[in-house]
Amino acid sequence: MPCKDTTAEITIHLDEKDCLVDFEFSKITCNKEIGGGTGFLEYCRGKSSEEILDLEFNELLDFFALESDEDQFLLYIEWEALQAAIAQLLGISINNKRYQIASISCDEGGTTINQVMFPLKEMPKVVSCFKREQNATKETNPDKV
Repeated sequence: MPCKDTTAEITIHLDEKDCLVDFEFSKITCNKEIGGGTGFLEYCRGKSSEEILDLEFNELLDFFALESDEDQFLLYIEWEALQAAIAQLLGISINNKRYQIASISCDEGGTTINQVMFPLKEMPKVVSCFKREQNATKETNPDKV
């Protein structure tokens, strides 16, 4: 993102069974779309709220095999924001002041969550594919390392 203001909003749509239908990410100031190219939405679509909360970031990195730091960062943002919104909807306390629910609305079609997301102070440490493979080898074959 070229500007310093990365305050964003995520709008999440769940069906009547609390399964993910859609989510949209955009910067608040200019409404520029964030992410969307990682495949994360398609991967999560139809999953229950509980299934989404169980997703591990490193498993997603392995599944998507994203090469660039930017793509990994965008996946992280999507994953963390989606989990934070669903956790708050379900009444699960989160230890992260970056996320604030702006509104929740429900009707016969499902639930819509609007959440404000404040910028990260720094990018999370992302473990490279090589390092993840090396760690997996250590766990499965400790004698071969």
